[in-house]
Amino acid sequence: MTGLIPWQERLSSGTEDIQDEVVHWYRQTRHGKAYVPAMIWGTLQTEAYASVILRKVVDFLGVPDDVAAGVAKRMERQQVLYDGEHHYDVILGEQALYTNVGGPEVMRGQMERLLRDIALPSLTLGVLPTAAEVSVVPFPGFNLFNLYDGGRAHYELVSSGVDITDPDELALHERAFGALRSAADYGDAACALIRKALTYWNKAEAPS
Repeated sequence: MTGLIPWQERLSSGTEDIQDEVVHWYRQTRHGKAYVPAMIWGTLQTEAYASVILRKVVDFLGVPDDVAAGVAKRMERQQVLYDGEHHYDVILGEQALYTNVGGPEVMRGQMERLLRDIALPSLTLGVLPTAAEVSVVPFPGFNLFNLYDGGRAHYELVSSGVDITDPDELALHERAFGALRSAADYGDAACALIRKALTYWNKAEAPS
């Protein structure tokens, strides 16, 4: 089964309610997976980075402005990284380290956060190099949740969020994730890519 609800409907009361829903998904998921090709995974975002992202969402969609409350919920969701009860297997595209969200200062803080948290026991963090050869065709980022009431693949598109629950489709997502994982860098190699991006942002200048 595939569920699709427009963002403007899901965010009709602002960002806090949907962030609360996502907190619930993460708390229910003992072992989750995420492929995020062009931005930082929400559960590793700094408060500054998340504030810029949610501000863009509010401004673009014209939904009620509760950015501070939405960011607070996103920060609350990050507790799953520290409670000793969850594990997340996450692949960032190398582009995610360079997509400019909020300017050099925000991006420097975000790279430092990744370097600090990459060794968390709850996290397996890989970076897919831009030139890596992958055995699947390119596709958008997605999250895989193993919820108590069944699995779910979640996509965030321009106009809507898509939830997929069909077991056969979920199996294909697991297979695709495995292919991406095989091509990603981990450990010291992943840290080297993040440090390279940090060097880039250290040299970058904020627009005048």
